[in-house]
Amino acid sequence: MADLNTTIRDLQAEGEHLDALVASLTDEQWAGPTPAEGWSIAHQIGHLAWTDRASLLAVTDPDAFAESVAEAWKTPLGFVDEAAEVEAARPPAELLADWRAGRIKLAEALAAVPNGIKLPWYGPPMSAMSMATARLMETWAHGQDVAEALGAPAPPTNRLRSIAHLGVRTRDFAYAVNNLTPPAEEFRFELTAPPADGVGTADAVDEVWTWGPEDAAQRITGPAADFCLLVTQRANPGDLNLTAVGPDATRWLGIAQVFAGPPGAGRDPKADA
Repeated sequence: MADLNTTIRDLQAEGEHLDALVASLTDEQWAGPTPAEGWSIAHQIGHLAWTDRASLLAVTDPDAFAESVAEAWKTPLGFVDEAAEVEAARPPAELLADWRAGRIKLAEALAAVPNGIKLPWYGPPMSAMSMATARLMETWAHGQDVAEALGAPAPPTNRLRSIAHLGVRTRDFAYAVNNLTPPAEEFRFELTAPPADGVGTADAVDEVWTWGPEDAAQRITGPAADFCLLVTQRANPGDLNLTAVGPDATRWLGIAQVFAGPPGAGRDPKADA
């Protein structure tokens, strides 16, 4: 797997890709809807800016971060949406500038975290590597919503490997937030990596990313991009080219969730849209 510096570079690259999508939008377009119900493009970027600031505070001032957590838990099911509303109400140019500055500061702060240090968060403490991966995941996921809203291309890249790895590692978390007991047996995951050039050719040999025992009875296979859409709940499982073998793996497809918090509502099938 990638090291911290590589993951931070991937995080920066993902932010730059999304930045390019929104940089020239009009104020009217910033207010336009995205696939996330009730969230405009401004909400999407505002959420990223707010979470980057929270992450930076966790790295640089744990005591102040603890105070912010205590305040957030006064509305545990609403503070994320409330923050997004506040951010979305800002002038787009101001919001964009703030997000850009925050991304740079967070990348620098994460790179300076000593090995072995655990950073506080709204859930369990995490390493700098875990925080960088989580920020990469969120930036990509919200970027998918923005790209879909704009009808813009969002070609998959090898940056998805870290997101897929996080999806595999959080298998049991999805059961826990749904009040289900995780199966004792490990799953086998076999995910086809995106083409190195973003296009691929008919005679190319696809790289496959794997996790879990080769002989596992419960298996999930398919494109890594579809798997990342699944675990970030950016698409309905029925719209994805993923195959589950075994009842436990099949059930997990319906509850997979890589992000913290209560069970996500997921997305409606495209056929019903």
